[in-house]
Amino acid sequence: MTNLNTIDPAAVLDEGKFGDDEVVIGKSRIILRRFLRNRTAVAGLAIFLALTLFSFIGGFFGSWDKETIDPFNIGMPPSAEHPLGTSQAGIDLYALTVEGTRVSILIGVVVGLVSVLIAAVYGCTMAFFGRKVDKVMLCILEALIMMPALLVVAVATSGGANGLKNTVPSWLLLIIVLLVFSWMGTARLIRSLSLSLMQRDFVKASQYMGIPPRRIVWRHLVPNIGSLLVLEVTRGVTGAILAEVAFSFIGIGIKVPDVSLGVLIGQSTSQVSTFPWMFWAPLIVMFLLTGSLAMMNDGLRDAFDPSSSSVGRTKKNRATGKATGSTTTGGATGKKQKKIK
Repeated sequence: MTNLNTIDPAAVLDEGKFGDDEVVIGKSRIILRRFLRNRTAVAGLAIFLALTLFSFIGGFFGSWDKETIDPFNIGMPPSAEHPLGTSQAGIDLYALTVEGTRVSILIGVVVGLVSVLIAAVYGCTMAFFGRKVDKVMLCILEALIMMPALLVVAVATSGGANGLKNTVPSWLLLIIVLLVFSWMGTARLIRSLSLSLMQRDFVKASQYMGIPPRRIVWRHLVPNIGSLLVLEVTRGVTGAILAEVAFSFIGIGIKVPDVSLGVLIGQSTSQVSTFPWMFWAPLIVMFLLTGSLAMMNDGLRDAFDPSSSSVGRTKKNRATGKATGSTTTGGATGKKQKKIK
């Protein structure tokens, strides 16, 4: 049997080879395999990456931009020159869709990532210090949750911030407002999970050893809620995209001349029967974005769940009869047992 003292710990975490027959697969690799076995989740990831790539390089495949007006094709349906048609102002809808997709994805990714980071730091800090610090921070959190988000967004992006609107783009202003209101529910959930982690022996041992609180939060609390953070990121990106579309649809989100999917959908709603291509093109892109993120979220949830059926079945080598692939339980050797009559 292999001497465990001669094994590199890093190799154990990565490959985990203890002998000829025993192989321990790292947790991150197991999660990746579970995710890749989920065809729906992989399809969602492919769609999201394709749309992201389309939003950044799609403009190079078109001969028009979002500012050039074609006076000979105003409000025209899709054609060879304009694949998605033109708007009522004679602007190429393909160029507008590329720009709107890029802005919506940018808002969703930035808000989804930054809000989860803020929630992780805030929630773990509340759980770590506890007592008076926890009470004060929880009171602030509850007060922020009670604030009317819709009213604040309307004031910030409309007449209440004229000076700020002249210097800051409307999409950046919307990102800032969404970040103020998108992290609070996640922070409260992280706090409840971190409170249970504070009772674990490894956290108490770190406190007794005098390790600084910042290192304990980043080294012990945050990694142990990593699965929740990953799921909250995908949910946060979806929620931010839907919030941008909703606010821009009712006229308090992205403002012209900036373009987003919500702006395109809102401008074409009243002309669905007359100019249907102006409405359906951005709407289909929005459905693909949110649908792909939902598929990815379901796949990640199953991948992080050890009892999920997406782990797959254990495969057996026909030549040796040994189990390979997934983790096996017990002392199974793959040999057929004889029945006793």
